[in-house]
Amino acid sequence: MSCSCNPPPQTCCSDTEKATQPGNRKDLPLAVIGEVMTPAGPVPRVSTEMSTSDRLGIWKLRWGIGRMSYTVPPGLYSLGEPDAGSDVLVTANYRMTFDLLRSSLKERNIWILVLDTKGVNVWCAAGKGTFGTEELIKRIESSKLSAVINHKRLIVPQLGAPGVAAHEVRKQTGFQVMYGPVELRDIPAYLDNGRRATPAMRRKEFPLAERAAIVPMELVPASKWVFYIALGVALISGILGRGTFFEDALHYGSQSLFALILGTFAGAVVAPLMLPWLPGRAFALKGAFTGAAAALLIPFFILTTGFELSAWTLITISLSSYLTMNFTGSSTYTSLSGVKKEMKEAVPFQITAVSVGLILWLAALFTAGGGTA
Repeated sequence: MSCSCNPPPQTCCSDTEKATQPGNRKDLPLAVIGEVMTPAGPVPRVSTEMSTSDRLGIWKLRWGIGRMSYTVPPGLYSLGEPDAGSDVLVTANYRMTFDLLRSSLKERNIWILVLDTKGVNVWCAAGKGTFGTEELIKRIESSKLSAVINHKRLIVPQLGAPGVAAHEVRKQTGFQVMYGPVELRDIPAYLDNGRRATPAMRRKEFPLAERAAIVPMELVPASKWVFYIALGVALISGILGRGTFFEDALHYGSQSLFALILGTFAGAVVAPLMLPWLPGRAFALKGAFTGAAAALLIPFFILTTGFELSAWTLITISLSSYLTMNFTGSSTYTSLSGVKKEMKEAVPFQITAVSVGLILWLAALFTAGGGTA
């Protein structure tokens, strides 16, 4: 799952808690099918079945549509008919995470405690701190969990561990934090095995299918910028170029569009798919390699001068390098400190290369060597 972690506008905490009350069903997830009565009051019951609307929502999220507002009100939910001895699974209020979790627990009686992660998935939210110790403690108290269950166990996703200090949770609430498996599909086996994870359940792979699944999430927003930048280049070229407005706009606009498409495809599609086989450890370097390979196609499709070829080669490589870095947060190949270090080192080079590319492009635009001169 892609880790583009910009949160949606924050919702007032009292409003989100109010949304889980039976009298406000219009604010509840579509999966709510009833309620379970507890000593702390009614708790919404959710279905384990995925509706057509749920599947459509996940498809839209995969393509980056509405992903910043597809959330679940935080609070306590139930699956099946849980009682005071049933397990409690902790998760984020990112709707895709919630839907995939409930659908993996068919014929189970489970409590689900949803934290307010501002619509961000568990892994990213743990890194940002919203899936964290304070929020977990707050949600335990606000849901009156101690009155609902007769044990002190909380099963937290392993990928949420960086954000949760288990000893602090136990100190302040008395609840023991247990870390479940990495993959949702392993939760039933984990529970059946006495809440013990096998070594395989502790490992997170990043296979081709998962890398392909997150490509659309980066490709769609990047494509929007490609269009706007190419349009801007065309307008500037038409106004400042040495030929006629339409000749220069078409020549330079088509150049920029083609080069930007190459860079975007190299960084948002080819790089993640080829990730294990690209040289180097840094994602910026991997993206630079795919960008350089893509730039080799420029002379075959665009009649360019030396200035233009150099300009669009630099810009293509830089764009590919930058877009590939977006996949650092969704991979198992690096760490949070590694991501920060890589960005600190790579971004200045990317900015410099783009700046030089723009200077060369302007030089081509203002000289007789321009494409339409």
